[in-house]
Amino acid sequence: MPGLALLALLLLQTIVRVFSISNGDSLNHQVITERAILNVTVQVCRAVALAEGKDFTFPPQPFTSTTVAAACEAPKSATSFRKAINHIQKENKRIDTRRLFSPPYHFDDERFAEGKKLIKDGLEAIKAANKRQDIFSARETLGGILHTLQDFYSHSNWVEMGNKLPNSNLIRAGKSIGKIADKTRITFKRIFYRIRYYLQGILHLFPPREPRGKCSHGNSFDKTRKTEPRGGINKDSFTSNHGHLHNEAARLAVAATSELLEDIRGAAGDRQFLQMMGINKESSKALCFVVDTTGSMGDDIAAVRAVTSSIIDRKVGTDDEPSSYILVPFSDPGFGPLMKTTDPKVFKNHIDSLAPSGGGDAAKLSLSGLQLALIGAPPNSEIFLFTDAPAKDAYLRNTVIALIERTKSVVNFMITNVLGFRRRRQADKYQQQQSRRMARSDTQLYRDLAQASGGQAIEVTKDQLLEATSIIQESSSSSLVTLLQVSRSPGKAENFPFTVDESVRNLTIYITGRSVNFTLIDPSGVPQSSTNTSGSSIITSQSVGNFQTLRLQTKAGVWEMRMVSTNPYSLKVVGESPIDFLFDFLKESQGPLGGFNLVDNRATAGGNGSLMVTLTGSDSATVTEVTLVESSGSGQVNGSVEAQGGGEFFVRFDRIPSAEFVILVKGQNNNSASIASSGIFQRQSTISLNASTLTVTAEDSDIILEPGTPRSVHFSVMTSGAGGTFTIQAANDQGFNLTFPSSVSLDTGGSANGTVNLTAPLNTPSGTGVTLTIEATAPGAADTNYAVLRLTVLPTVIDFTQPECQLLSLQSNCSDNCSQSMWELFVQVTDGAEGTGVNRISLREGNGILNTSMAAGSKNITLVSYTGSCCSPDVQLVVVDEVGNVGTCRFSVRTNVTLAQTTISPPDPTTTDVPSLSTRLVQSVLLCLGITVLGFRLSS
Repeated sequence: MPGLALLALLLLQTIVRVFSISNGDSLNHQVITERAILNVTVQVCRAVALAEGKDFTFPPQPFTSTTVAAACEAPKSATSFRKAINHIQKENKRIDTRRLFSPPYHFDDERFAEGKKLIKDGLEAIKAANKRQDIFSARETLGGILHTLQDFYSHSNWVEMGNKLPNSNLIRAGKSIGKIADKTRITFKRIFYRIRYYLQGILHLFPPREPRGKCSHGNSFDKTRKTEPRGGINKDSFTSNHGHLHNEAARLAVAATSELLEDIRGAAGDRQFLQMMGINKESSKALCFVVDTTGSMGDDIAAVRAVTSSIIDRKVGTDDEPSSYILVPFSDPGFGPLMKTTDPKVFKNHIDSLAPSGGGDAAKLSLSGLQLALIGAPPNSEIFLFTDAPAKDAYLRNTVIALIERTKSVVNFMITNVLGFRRRRQADKYQQQQSRRMARSDTQLYRDLAQASGGQAIEVTKDQLLEATSIIQESSSSSLVTLLQVSRSPGKAENFPFTVDESVRNLTIYITGRSVNFTLIDPSGVPQSSTNTSGSSIITSQSVGNFQTLRLQTKAGVWEMRMVSTNPYSLKVVGESPIDFLFDFLKESQGPLGGFNLVDNRATAGGNGSLMVTLTGSDSATVTEVTLVESSGSGQVNGSVEAQGGGEFFVRFDRIPSAEFVILVKGQNNNSASIASSGIFQRQSTISLNASTLTVTAEDSDIILEPGTPRSVHFSVMTSGAGGTFTIQAANDQGFNLTFPSSVSLDTGGSANGTVNLTAPLNTPSGTGVTLTIEATAPGAADTNYAVLRLTVLPTVIDFTQPECQLLSLQSNCSDNCSQSMWELFVQVTDGAEGTGVNRISLREGNGILNTSMAAGSKNITLVSYTGSCCSPDVQLVVVDEVGNVGTCRFSVRTNVTLAQTTISPPDPTTTDVPSLSTRLVQSVLLCLGITVLGFRLSS
């Protein structure tokens, strides 16, 4: 035994020397997630191309969202792809900010069964959400379970046990993930007595003392690391006690993440998977209409039909073809349902089926319809709402603004005759005066929502509507960016400079407001006025109602718009460009890991704050200035910018404005060839943002809502300002029954708790997404903030069996000349006697002819035939059952060889061979002594 110990120590010294000189960038959760997404997306795009009979060229290494989108023949999707990755990464990081001390979320304290259940439930929810094309919910859930999955390889001893492949059974319901040490089992003894056959998790961060014979987490924040047994087994970084295994843990985490993504891909299908990732060969934008269908809207609906046909006919088959089409009707007393399709002909049929009826001149449920659209449309959508009446459900104002801020969607209001309807309903002079005041208030609600979203509130007569809706045809471009947007109420004379860079095309100015005069000065100093728009800078000018459009000759340099009006107006400057930015507010973490947490709702007003800005569309551009600019005033706060690499920039502000504000970003495009413009660009956030002295947080430990079972959601409200009685309002987009306290009482600078109870009806379809909004309003409505939760309705799943394939026959006449020969395959597919049944069978490899049919006399047997050329000798079938279990079957035929093979599941970890004695000794030394070398983090 002493000889073996000496051997182990000599091996240990060799390993230390090897790992101590290794270099490389940090592989944290965000890097692991992005690397796996890029790798799998490339493979999916390759499969789609080959299925279409096209060649596929892999992008250069290392992959980026821009190069992968280009390889997928979807270069305009680079920004939406980047947004999807960022969304998944953010939800991954939130597990550390919200669930830091919950062991199952990190595979700590040997809570493996609960950790696996989190992954299982999440996978079921993702598959159900994708089936209903709810990509927002799918991404949100995906990020959370990826954190838990990745932590398994850093926080368990899977790597120390000598495993070189991921533990596939972590993502397979009903499968054992291996022998797990009991809480009372001693897993740590002196080196010669160590037992290494059991999976164990590290003890979590802050217990008073680890149980006897258990390993700790380790690292400086773990107070138990200095007590026997010393050290810890986490592999979060190179400086961790087991940091020498950081690279191996990270490699397995990438592989496991890719494996989980492949499972989701199989259940969703290749095209739906790409849609979830924001990759579309057409425009990444949806075309979304919210339409009043009451009796007075006949002319308006006819205009919607006309503009829809025009858009579809002009954009089908082009790069700007919408990725999806969404329609939400509303009236009084109803609204919905939301109709969504990717087929333009089906959408035309939906529009043609709209029949105006009833309603009279009364207010309508316009905000209810808008709320449904904001939830059902993809993030960053552009929505058009058509109505001729005020909102009956104005109480949803703050809820709608919360959804606008969360989804970053733009809403344009096409308003016809709101004033006229109000006036006709009154008889005497007093009532007419009251009516005019109410009408101004009603219209102002739509203006406020438009400003909050970065949209327009266009007021026209019914016979002008078709002309006004020409804006829709221009704003459906996937590469549209905002250079400047301001609003003034009341109006005043003011000058607005803006910079146009060389990447901008189709430069356009939108002005809303009546009796608004302006002077436009181009970069060469040539002025043009509102009274004379003929000149070198303005190509066309079009006015209708309160709305004016100026299409400009694009010139790089600094422009200036001089506005003169005492009436309310808004000014918006847009163009097409690949260069844009994403942003997230951050707050300094008070936890032991330090760093910054993402802000889920509104930033804290008045105090300091931070922002993470991510540039998209250029690998050479940099950010030089970031400013918070008041939307309706001239106040602004400048930030200090620190480059983080990878197109990310960290920005600090000494104050967050209390008034509504936008984010203005300026930078340098280093690819610019123009000396005059010097490559300077500016971009602005489309939506206006609000800060708050309130903080609303909601417990979200379980995303599953079981039909018929009440669900309690606990929330808290905190204020950094004055106390009092704060109003609580809770709402959900599905109309499910819910109860909640109408108010909570807070002391100055204090907090209070409450509970929302929500129940989904028993007949709710599986996969239905539910958006729950909890809003707190300060006394006198002086301030408000909110929390938004996404839940998925999912009945208890009892089918965990993958569909199986049985080869019936494989025939071929393949010869040396493969183009002159064919092969044929017959397969029987089943989902087991207790299975939910086969939902879909598709080809992942092979470009022959696939046919399926139900077997006579059986409801759970599907017969599959495939015929193809011998030049395409490989076939892979993907079989998905009704609850998303995925089975794959591979068959192959080669020249002069007839071969059939099916995929074999990885071996059960419980039957894996035990490592040799010498290997176990080295592993024991590494585990027990705790090696410290150069450090990078795996766990964020």
